[in-house]
Order: sequence, then C-alpha cells, then structure tokens
Amino acid sequence: MKFNIKAFSLTCGIIWGLSVLLSTFWILIIGASGKTLGKLSKFYIGYSVSWGGAFVGLIWGFVDGLIIGAIFALLYNKLSVGKE
Repeated sequence: MKFNIKAFSLTCGIIWGLSVLLSTFWILIIGASGKTLGKLSKFYIGYSVSWGGAFVGLIWGFVDGLIIGAIFALLYNKLSVGKE
C-alpha cells in the first residue's frame, strides 16, 4: 500500500493547524497560564497564547504539518516493502 502524498500531507497540515488553534482557544477559555503551549513561540514566529496568536499558530501549524506529512509519506512510500 502506498500513501497519496498530497492527501496525507494536507490531512496532517489540517489536523496539526487545528490542534494548535483549538488548544490555544482552550487555554484562553479556561484561563490557564499556557506556559507549555507558549513555548511554541520559539518555533512559530508571531505565535503567542492569545486570540490573534491562535490564528498565527493555525497557519504555522498547517505549514508544519504539511511538510512533516509529506516527508513521512515520501519515506513510507520509499521504504515500504509489500504487495501492491
């Protein structure tokens, strides 16, 4: 079985972007400090645990998930040994 690289990377991008967005919203709604989630600002330029920062995290998370998903699917397709 081979992965469809475009579909898999797009799915990973959507899931990771929404995960960052929704987890930021959750931290803001419950009123927690968000220290752990705030460490994403070291990797995602412009991100902060705020309402606006959540959308910056959505964009960065989408791009990050897209790239990692594509790399994973490419490696899986290259290294998979099986019947097709």
